[in-house]
Amino acid sequence: MLALLIALIVTVIVAYMILHKMKAQTVLFAGGIVLMIIAVLMGYPLLEAKKSTGFVWFDIFKFIENTMSTRAAGIGLLIMAVAGFAKYMEHIGASRVLVHLTARPLSLVKSPYLLLAMSYVVGQLLNIVIPSAAGLCVLLMATMYPVLVSLGVSRLSAAAVIATTPCLDLGPASGTAVFAAKTAGLDVVDYFVGEQIPIAMVTIVAIAAAHFLVQRWFDRREGTEAVQMDLAAEDTASLPPAIYALLPLVPIALVLVFSKLAIESIKMPVVTAMVISIAVAMLFELIRTRKVGEVFGSLQVVFDGMGKTFATVVTLIVAGETFAYGLTKIGAIDQIIQGAQGSGFGALGISLVMTLIVATAAVIMGSGNAPFYSFGALVPDIATKLGMLPAAMITPMQMASSIARSASPITAAVIAVAGVANVSPVDIVKRTAIPMLVALLVSFTAANIL
Repeated sequence: MLALLIALIVTVIVAYMILHKMKAQTVLFAGGIVLMIIAVLMGYPLLEAKKSTGFVWFDIFKFIENTMSTRAAGIGLLIMAVAGFAKYMEHIGASRVLVHLTARPLSLVKSPYLLLAMSYVVGQLLNIVIPSAAGLCVLLMATMYPVLVSLGVSRLSAAAVIATTPCLDLGPASGTAVFAAKTAGLDVVDYFVGEQIPIAMVTIVAIAAAHFLVQRWFDRREGTEAVQMDLAAEDTASLPPAIYALLPLVPIALVLVFSKLAIESIKMPVVTAMVISIAVAMLFELIRTRKVGEVFGSLQVVFDGMGKTFATVVTLIVAGETFAYGLTKIGAIDQIIQGAQGSGFGALGISLVMTLIVATAAVIMGSGNAPFYSFGALVPDIATKLGMLPAAMITPMQMASSIARSASPITAAVIAVAGVANVSPVDIVKRTAIPMLVALLVSFTAANIL
């Protein structure tokens, strides 16, 4: 109980400091280090023997080093590559051409907020074939975001909608869906079709409607209500050729074509797609300008964009994981699990408790995977004791883990969107919190009815 109390106090202090505009990276690093110090004093080891420095107090900083190296080479590289690509598309004018060609037909949708709701649905469907939450978000920030903003949608509204597009981990490509299916004793395709789709259909509609109302309310309150763009006032004289509109779409095309939808034998990671797309864009520039030195020099735009993203986005991800690791090592998560097991509630009650615990942990930790894998492993035993099917308990938990993730200011997808949009992750989460709360209520209710 002491560990849980300490974790709660530290979490409240960290949240208070971040909400009061203190440097998020520093606050999260400090919170994680404090929790790890307490964990050491309570006698808990921090690292496995083969990863340890041999001195437990140095292991605190060894963890940060390990996480930095892993994330910089993994999800950090992904986010940096997409940010660099987006900067290059802006530099050569490709984003402006895409906006110019798509703005007019999209402007036929008279309500920008209806367009926002439609954009969420499109993004959520793309998430089925692009299962990386951060990867999908940064791809949409390079393509969908500039179009939405050009049509008069506020930056925060567009960013909030895009940040929630991966909020339901649907389909056989989702790691949590595969884990949930195996835990429930189902084939992953059967789980997707029989368990996820009925719930997702209702939840997607509810989220889209919530975004329509919530984003409009926030914009009106902040005096940034969306207005239709005056297309007649567009300056088209300096635009590159119309074919440049295809360049921002090349990464999505590559990822979709070389997937289970089409050519499954060839794998196309998002970073690889970005590198190929940048090379194609440079070739276009060489053909158009015939200035070899200038085009070669323009690659620096990509590197500058990647460097800025590392400084603002990747460091925040590492800081968030440091804090989450501290919560785990102090034993707070284990105590929550034990409390849930011994609560004495009925089948519906324990299912609700488990779902809420997973959701709360996902918000605090900035990751849906860690709490879901921790709690999901307990489902078969608990479900058997309560006389319910494991699928009935684990499905709302699996959806809650990804839904709540989109309401955390330290999750990678939200941070990536905030970095590209140049807004605060906390401001984005203020706008995603209500739609995600609606999603939690609807998904849990649908799971128990359907």
